[in-house]
Amino acid sequence: MADDIKKVVLAYSGGLDTSIILKWLQDTYRCEVVTFTADLGQGEDLEPARQKAQMLGIKEIFVEDLREEFVRDFVFPMFRANTVYEGTYLLGTSIARPLIAKRQIEIAKQTGADAVAHGATGKGNDQVRFELAYYALNPHIKIIAPWREWEFTSRTDLLEYAESRQIPIAKDKRGEAPFSVDANLLHASSEGKIIEDPWVEGAEFIYSRTISPEDAPDKATYIEIGFERGDPVSIDGQAMSPATLLTALNTLGHDNGIGRLDLVENRFVGMKNRGLYETPGGTIMHVAHRAMESLTLDRGMAHLKDELMPRYAEMIYNGFWYSPEREMLQAAIDHSQQHVTGTVRLKLYKGNTIVVGRKAEKSLYSADYVTFEEGAADYDHADAHGFIRLNALRLRLNKMMLG
Repeated sequence: MADDIKKVVLAYSGGLDTSIILKWLQDTYRCEVVTFTADLGQGEDLEPARQKAQMLGIKEIFVEDLREEFVRDFVFPMFRANTVYEGTYLLGTSIARPLIAKRQIEIAKQTGADAVAHGATGKGNDQVRFELAYYALNPHIKIIAPWREWEFTSRTDLLEYAESRQIPIAKDKRGEAPFSVDANLLHASSEGKIIEDPWVEGAEFIYSRTISPEDAPDKATYIEIGFERGDPVSIDGQAMSPATLLTALNTLGHDNGIGRLDLVENRFVGMKNRGLYETPGGTIMHVAHRAMESLTLDRGMAHLKDELMPRYAEMIYNGFWYSPEREMLQAAIDHSQQHVTGTVRLKLYKGNTIVVGRKAEKSLYSADYVTFEEGAADYDHADAHGFIRLNALRLRLNKMMLG
């Protein structure tokens, strides 16, 4: 099999694990390796990744800032659907994988590579997300998943291999990490080791994107988010690009202790997993978007969206971003957002995002109809009698016929 691979594009973070993978690919497949490192807003300087790849003999190195594309073409479309997996998870890790996979496939075409590789383990969801995306974008691509192939069985094995190949090992990487972290502009997730017991509260030092709600200011912060066709476009009247806006919301969320989540989720591969997630800006954005829709969406449309959302969320979580069914649903969701334009006012206070106002030029809210005082002339209170009688008919018949 090793003779079949000529050149592989590796999703490369510059960390110890993917550096080991890089050398392992060279040793095992005797192939040329191209590295791809994406800036998705994880908050790290990526220049060391470029330098490390050069040190390891890589000739073709791609380090790209994808923050705007990530938020504009992946996060925002997902949030138009108010997407939440299993009632709580805003899918911060899940939504990043399709973009990384997309760029790997594009770079493979650009460089003439016949394979792609990732560093996802054999127990997690990411291996599925990466590989479903690869195949959807290039049905003939070859895929290498080192964690499913190599014979390393322990951290010691990995460190010994790294030392034998002159791969630099930082002092803090020699011991077993207390937990793992995955981060991007939308969220940070912490899993494994000291977090695995679902009964034990997560220690404060685990959190990196938010302060504790108890430590948040005693005074509320008020903000206004402007929307156009379902996407946030401004904060307090200041227009911003997608990534800039999410960054600003992250700061507001961080400072007010917003967006922490302790969850046990059902992985696609069949097991349950406990994680501590932080989605500060996304949490604010989610609440604001629902408030904007409450004013501008027809009831039938809004309720149908809520029925479809769990299925849509499951598609993204399981790795089917590039599936025809996800694209079909996206078209319906985007159609629903034509008039979701206006402004939402929020109060941020000690971990809470509270809607305190909303307005829209094409609002469906009518004070004339809803008021208890004298209202719209064409609403006759007497009409409610027949409406109720008709809706009660099957209930009355059921009781009369069946007791």
